[in-house]
Amino acid sequence: MVRAAVLPAVGAPLEITGITLPDPGPGQVRVRLAAAGVCHSDLSLSDGTMRVPVPAVLGHEGAGTVLAVGEGVPHVAPGDGVVLNWAPSCGACHHCGLGEVWLCADALTGVGRVHAVSADGRDLHPGLNVAAFAEETVVPAACVLPAPEGVSLTDAALLGCAVLTGYGAVHHAARVRAGESVVVFGVGGVGLATLQAARTAGAGTVVAVDVSPEKEGLARAAGATEYVVASDTTAKEVRRLTGGQGADVAIECVGRAVTIRTAWESTRRGGRTTVVGIGGKDQQVTFNALEIFHWGRTLAGCVYGNSDPARDLPVLAGHIRAGALDLGALVTDRIGLADIPAAFDAMRAGRGGRSLVVF
Repeated sequence: MVRAAVLPAVGAPLEITGITLPDPGPGQVRVRLAAAGVCHSDLSLSDGTMRVPVPAVLGHEGAGTVLAVGEGVPHVAPGDGVVLNWAPSCGACHHCGLGEVWLCADALTGVGRVHAVSADGRDLHPGLNVAAFAEETVVPAACVLPAPEGVSLTDAALLGCAVLTGYGAVHHAARVRAGESVVVFGVGGVGLATLQAARTAGAGTVVAVDVSPEKEGLARAAGATEYVVASDTTAKEVRRLTGGQGADVAIECVGRAVTIRTAWESTRRGGRTTVVGIGGKDQQVTFNALEIFHWGRTLAGCVYGNSDPARDLPVLAGHIRAGALDLGALVTDRIGLADIPAAFDAMRAGRGGRSLVVF
């Protein structure tokens, strides 16, 4: 039996309890977690913004060591360090055929399977496939990728979501070019990774926007050249900081209608806005037809940074070894399983960067 953070029902408090995992079957891998990041998506699952079968073991950003493998697993062996991939691509659906593996139609089919059994006999589901809020997990082999050499497993946990998402938002979705101005809305874990990625892209002016004045130091350490505390005049202030034109690129990491709209208004004529944040169905963003024509701006969604983890992890490892990405700088709190509810509260209040559960 291992300890895990279980969501018993949508909107219910997390339970830190014992669970029993099965031995890995064919095509499965058992992993001892080194660390797991607390992502806003976990909060979205907890409060019902995103829906998965419950009760469930949450957590989708993690890394650890392989304990055992089932039959037919050729790419990892016991003792290997691995990064968990919560959205494995099937390689066979329409989107995979187009090379859009981040949109794989079957990526989340595994959330309906029975993952473990709770101490009181309840069948538990694996949240977003990998159930990383636990001392150990059993996952499909497609959900593990070899951890990059030279990166500690504790730091490597962040590669499973925040860093892939932030890096991909800059390099794949927004396609930031050297010298372009970038504004990033939301200085949480993904926002900090996005700021670092903007630096690797050679961006010029990089503006960070957040509701909290206390995050300015974090933002500047991650690569922001300017910092704006969010207000009714945010778009005007971003334009002032970018030569009166507005930013070439805005990346929204919050998932609120007002922030998306402000991000769009903060870009220049012909600018590009990429939405990374996951909002609820009640968050309606409106535009009038004339302004869409006049401004010539684009607004695009972004799933998992439009990343292919198998392709992008080696690239990220190179940036880390070169000192261009600092994973440790994304972490503001190192916590235990029992501290995850407090980390959720901090996210609701807009405090801190990434909380990292260290086992």
